[in-house]
Amino acid sequence: MKNLPIGISSFENLIKYNYIYVDKTEYIYSLIRGLNKIFLSRPRRFGKSLFLDTIKCVFEGKKELFQGLYIYDKWNWEQKYPVIKIDFVGGNFTNTQFLINKLQNTLNNLYEYHEINYVQKIDISTDFQNLIKKIVEKYKTKVIILIDEYDKPILDCITDVPTATANREILKGFYSVIKASDEYVQFAFLTGVSKFTKTSIFSGLNNLHDITLEREFANVCGYTHEDLLHYFADYLDDVDLNEVKRWYNGYGWDIDEPRVYNPFDVLKFLNSKKYKPYWFESGTPTFLVKLIQEKDYYLPELENITVDESLLS
Repeated sequence: MKNLPIGISSFENLIKYNYIYVDKTEYIYSLIRGLNKIFLSRPRRFGKSLFLDTIKCVFEGKKELFQGLYIYDKWNWEQKYPVIKIDFVGGNFTNTQFLINKLQNTLNNLYEYHEINYVQKIDISTDFQNLIKKIVEKYKTKVIILIDEYDKPILDCITDVPTATANREILKGFYSVIKASDEYVQFAFLTGVSKFTKTSIFSGLNNLHDITLEREFANVCGYTHEDLLHYFADYLDDVDLNEVKRWYNGYGWDIDEPRVYNPFDVLKFLNSKKYKPYWFESGTPTFLVKLIQEKDYYLPELENITVDESLLS
């Protein structure tokens, strides 16, 4: 009986230590064969970090981890790529200096990991660009860039406009390096909660392909009902599946696709067998709650809102 992967975002640990893995490698195979600069928006605790880490393991050629999964006999495991993975999942970015220190420490660690001499520290963006070039020179192949929760340094201080603006400008310069280094980048993937199209961050990244609302990738994160029945069968004894569906199967990114379960909700429920709003209790965006309070918004109206894609962006 495999373990429930509560809070596990390392694909390698998940496989090695006998956790349940809901196979998403068919989506990964489709993405890395067909696109090379990608953006995906999903709420927190929906499996973005694990998805990104799985992509990392594919490009690093860790074939042994993928035995029995969709991609195992389809990918060329002999071709390996150096990976630059940056995540903003941990930490509180309500202070701009914290963001600067985080980026600098991340770059330091990446230079050290790839055993590249890090002599001159010019500025964060230049150091990032130099890192990409030096990695390509060392490995004689293009680099993979993965950025998790790209927008967290803004969302953490969204009600503090001066700090949010300062963080935005730092990130704008940092992310623009990806486009400027296009000739050295084999594949790039950014995830986040929101797409800040009107705040100039994406002006330097206008070559990203946004798959957030594409039908083909509607279920790229989250569990389908079939996933629940197939992968978690050992945990479903005496479970009322209709009640589980009523509680946790309400998410979707395509009007015609089946709904998906929030993974965090499902895993916490199967662990305790108690119905609670686990994701809402841990993942509610504070800034959104504050905004609703400030605008004195009439909450029942949220149930009937229909918006188009342009409003979302």
